[in-house]
This record gives sequence, C-alpha cells and structure tokens, in this order.
Amino acid sequence: MKSTPGNGNATEKVLAVLQALAESDRIADIAAGTGLPRSTVHRILQSLVDHRFALNSGDGRYIGGPRILTLAGRLMARFDPAQHADGTLRQLREDTGYTVHFGLLAGDDVVYAAKVEGKKPYRMPSSVGLSVRLHTTAIGKAILATLSDEAVSTIMERRGMEARTPGTITTVPALLGHLASIRARGYALDEEENEPGIRCIGAAVYDHTGRAAGAVSISTLVLEPWDRPMDELAARVRASAREISESLGHLPERRD
Repeated sequence: MKSTPGNGNATEKVLAVLQALAESDRIADIAAGTGLPRSTVHRILQSLVDHRFALNSGDGRYIGGPRILTLAGRLMARFDPAQHADGTLRQLREDTGYTVHFGLLAGDDVVYAAKVEGKKPYRMPSSVGLSVRLHTTAIGKAILATLSDEAVSTIMERRGMEARTPGTITTVPALLGHLASIRARGYALDEEENEPGIRCIGAAVYDHTGRAAGAVSISTLVLEPWDRPMDELAARVRASAREISESLGHLPERRD
C-alpha cells in the first residue's frame, strides 16, 4: 500500500523515507512509494547519510546504514515477544473468557511463553515454560501448517510422533492431510490430542522474517462446549495472531 505522508510533518516524512528504503534503493522509486517530491526525498536521504542511517553506494542507489543495524541489534538484545504480546493476549481473554496461551517455536517443540487464565472456575494444566509437542497441540499444528510437507516430515521423523492421548495423530501421512485442512480454513484445532478433556483453537504468529515464530490459542474443556460459533471464535483468535505478528515486526500483506 502506498503511503501518503506528503501532508504530514517532517518526522512523518523522514519515517516514510526510512521505511521505503527497506524496499527501494533509488530516489525515483522512494518518491513514488511515499508520494513525496524527489527533492524532498533527496534532502531526507542526504540527512540520513550524514547520520549513517543510510549509505550512498555511489551509483545513485541508497541502502540502509550501519546505525540501523546497531540500533536493531541493541533492541533485539532486549526483545521479549511475550511482553509485546501481553496486551493482545489479555484482550483475547476478555473478549472470549477462555484461557489464552502464547507459544514460541523452540527447536522441534513449542514452549509456552505466556498464559492468561480464563474467566472459568477451572484452571488449565499448563504453565509458562512448559514444552509441548508440535503435532499434538493447536499451537504446534498452526505452526506446522506454515511449513512445507517436506519440512514437516523431516521434523516428525527427527522428533517422533508420541501419542499423548488416544486422539493424537501419530503418522506423517495423517498429519499432512490434517495440516492441509488447517491451511484451508486458517486455524488449527486440538480435540483432546494433547490433554484428555481439553480442546483448543490456535493460529500462527509470524515474526519480522515472515516465518511462523509461534502461535496463540484459546482453550476450554470438552465438557463445556464453545459458547459461540467455532468460526467466530477462530476469527477472533486469528485477529489476535495478526496483531501479535505486527508487534513482532511482521508486515501485513500489501494490497495495491
């Protein structure tokens, strides 16, 4: 989507050029992408070069400068995904009443990075720091669904497919078929596959690289049916996943 900071203040114009620099390296393209005059873009780029936020390659092209890398490195050293997700997780709990989990991919498993207890009179048998399997949980399967069948097969062959409950998927072909349905509908389900008596709805969360870094889910007891249509709850979970993804630096798909 083309940004239009032309009527904005100086700060907005500088930020627009800096953001455009991530995708374009010529003044004409940056001007077209931001809607700013070429003279304004040139002036801003020169200032960015002076402060080492950009570099002039000498052939009319501009690239990000070393100060961007320095700042990014310092920020990432203190970056806590769970902290960035906290507000969204709590709002999801308020909107649904269910227990909310946020898990991050850690090797071939998922680790719960955050948990917000639901409004129900019971507590889920999970805790922050607990490692769970990818193929048994809604969070894990939401992540697996973002990978190729080859990548999923490799992970399962390496990690194995332990049966946590009678409902656990324990073969690669069955899992691949299940993941295809997840991709089609956009969210994952756990129907007593990880813990007896517990069901979940999960959606993948993406980071700044565009890869699934984790997932978010809501959970309830099988004995207590969902209190609204499944698609409605899933849409709410997916919206939360998108919000968390953006907080982790993932840019939504561009629509020109």
